[in-house]
Amino acid sequence: MRERRFDEAGRAAQCSTLDRGAPADNLLDMAKVEIYTTPFCPYCSRAKTLLGRKGVNFTEYDAPHGSEERSQAISRSGGRTTVPQIFINGDAVGGCDDLFALDRAGKLDEMLQAA
Repeated sequence: MRERRFDEAGRAAQCSTLDRGAPADNLLDMAKVEIYTTPFCPYCSRAKTLLGRKGVNFTEYDAPHGSEERSQAISRSGGRTTVPQIFINGDAVGGCDDLFALDRAGKLDEMLQAA
């Protein structure tokens, strides 16, 4: 499990833990975002880039085939077996295409602000 933090330009900042007690400098910090990924997955990279551009902190789980993390992702997502699998405040959002569809519809920011 890795926790990632991004700067305003969407670049990954070096950070191994997040101080959850610190005041949020951005409303998007309020949502708990989790993403299950695999290395070299272009859809995973695309989803993480979108979240990074929005300044969202997220927890990333490496979930290769056959791993416990992959089993958790499948279970939590209602049986979806692809990556990425994205969760906002514990609710399954879906994959990369679903995340971008929410953004195009103007619903992603609202979900990210809901604590």
